[in-house]
Amino acid sequence: MAGPLGNSETEQQAGADTDATPEVLEEQLDILIIGGGMAACGAAYEVVPWIEAAKEQGIELDIKLVDKAALVRSGAVAQGLSSIDAYLGGQDPADYARMVSHALMGITRDDLAYDLGRHLDDSVHLFEAWGLPVVKRPGDEDKTLAEGGAPLRSGHWGIIVHGESLKPIVADAARRALGSERVQEHVCIVKLLADADEPGRIAGAVGFSLREHRVYVYRCKACLLATGGGAGLFRPRAVGEAAGSGWSPGWSAASTYAMAAEVGAELTMMESRVVPIRFKDGYGPVSAWRRRFEATFVNCDGDTFLSTNRAILEAYAPYGQSRVPPPCLRSHLLLQELREGRGPIYMNTVAALGKLAESLTPKEIKQLEAGVWQEFLHACVGQAGVWAGENIEPEKRLAELMPAEPSLLGSDVGCCGLWTSGPEDLGAPTDEDHDDRDRVPSHLPEGWSWGYRGMTTVRGLFTAGDGVGASGHKYAAGSHAEGRIAAKAMVKYCLDHPDLHPTPDTPAAQLAEELYRPMRNHLAHRDQTTDSSINPETITPDMLLLRLQKIMDEYVGGVSTLYQTNGHMLAVAEQKLEVLKQDAHRVRAKDLHELLRCWEHHHRILTAEAHLMHVRFREETRYPGFYYRMDHNRIDEEHWKCFVNSVYDKSSGTWTCFKRAHTDLVDKSKLFKDD
Repeated sequence: MAGPLGNSETEQQAGADTDATPEVLEEQLDILIIGGGMAACGAAYEVVPWIEAAKEQGIELDIKLVDKAALVRSGAVAQGLSSIDAYLGGQDPADYARMVSHALMGITRDDLAYDLGRHLDDSVHLFEAWGLPVVKRPGDEDKTLAEGGAPLRSGHWGIIVHGESLKPIVADAARRALGSERVQEHVCIVKLLADADEPGRIAGAVGFSLREHRVYVYRCKACLLATGGGAGLFRPRAVGEAAGSGWSPGWSAASTYAMAAEVGAELTMMESRVVPIRFKDGYGPVSAWRRRFEATFVNCDGDTFLSTNRAILEAYAPYGQSRVPPPCLRSHLLLQELREGRGPIYMNTVAALGKLAESLTPKEIKQLEAGVWQEFLHACVGQAGVWAGENIEPEKRLAELMPAEPSLLGSDVGCCGLWTSGPEDLGAPTDEDHDDRDRVPSHLPEGWSWGYRGMTTVRGLFTAGDGVGASGHKYAAGSHAEGRIAAKAMVKYCLDHPDLHPTPDTPAAQLAEELYRPMRNHLAHRDQTTDSSINPETITPDMLLLRLQKIMDEYVGGVSTLYQTNGHMLAVAEQKLEVLKQDAHRVRAKDLHELLRCWEHHHRILTAEAHLMHVRFREETRYPGFYYRMDHNRIDEEHWKCFVNSVYDKSSGTWTCFKRAHTDLVDKSKLFKDD
């Protein structure tokens, strides 16, 4: 069985007499960028001068960016941002690497975080130069960040911006650099293609148009897979008429992880997930209230449990002993209150605003309030609607909080993704470096670098942003910077392999047959029912997703179990996923939109299986607050301070999980006192 949407004798017979035959177009490229988010835009912007440099040497490189959406509003930053959450501003990249490791419970690749720390400020400076308004401290309003202007900070690593148009700004720069003729929108890539002669090398990708019946087969030497993280794998808190709401964007279908796994790439830390604390029902961010107003979390009795219950975190030393515990441990304290019956949980906006009234005028307080409302409008407009609809005035009524449903991300406070090659140029301090700065050793551990930064274990396949695993806390700026880093590496790879001409291992006609099978399922069986949502021979994409989300929620640590699971529950989930994959052969698509959903859910199912396998393999609870292995409810530093990696065998549909040794490259004894 090839996978949830793979070959099936029943399907082939059902589709034999239908006319769902798309036009097949093939294209030869050197570099293919898949995705339209921050990482893809960073690569599109950066790659052009390196291609021009190659052209001056007499080498022509053809490139194209292909995205399933419109570039201007594609990716997780589509709605906007109120802050850039990763900006060093002159701080030591080693401190940044230390923070990333601490926030992710001690298991990250220091080489990747350190290298990103050296580059991400350049992307922020570009954002500002392209038109992003950055809020400055008084007296520095006329200076740019590049000129030394001091930004208004949001925590130790973030800065405040007016970012409702950040994605259009970045997309416009990418399109101008690359050229509109090299950008193809509304084409959904669903499958990577391996080389027929070298299975461990990329040969291209295949996708279909969302506007007309066309299948596109791209052949390439190098490919950047940057289609974002994974949302929608678990049943969301928002259901019914609010089913489209969520913290992580619903169009993030885990395609990066699934497509890479199917072509044989090594995954890492797929057990890592994100369960953020947000305002209830609207998923609005809480950071502005905490940082600008010093508002606290309180339980139903008014206790500030993050402070009063800190002793609970002693069991998670050393991570729980720092002044600012990792995000998962803050969620752990909140869940403790809910488990012991002290919910609901609130943000104490009333007390915070009352305290400000002692030192600020009513006009000044209203100005601060307006800034927080503006954050909702920048980053989560739905929360403003919820508060307005429920008559919540933050100075008069507490606002309820909730932990969201799990998402799989590699660029936020999660570190799942692909095992990628690190930098080669990290060395000892030079005379020009500050003596008090830590340096990552020049010799990385074996298996951490193989020549091209950002390349996966499949030759020619690169990734960035959510795709780079064992890292994290990149956010928008870091994803953009990682895309730029990967762009340079891809050009170098192409120049190093001028005679490389990969041949896809599957004929184009067979690929088109596979991609359109859900549509032929519909055409073959649509006359057997008067209600297209009820058919004994087919299953709709929505039904497929609901079943996946129910399995993951109830057995793999979702909202309904307060993120708890155990080995027995995971075994049940594996059995149910196997049945779901069998039924997925019968999924139908009545139009191109549903065909898109069919393939998105295929990617979700495969990624959900990877997550399940990693959670089961890691016999400890490394991220309490994000999930709990109740049969191994502890952190086991002796046996499990390691990377959990996996490889998927598409021919057999099986996963192989294994450990990779973890190595600290910067001194972790220096836990932050002011992060």
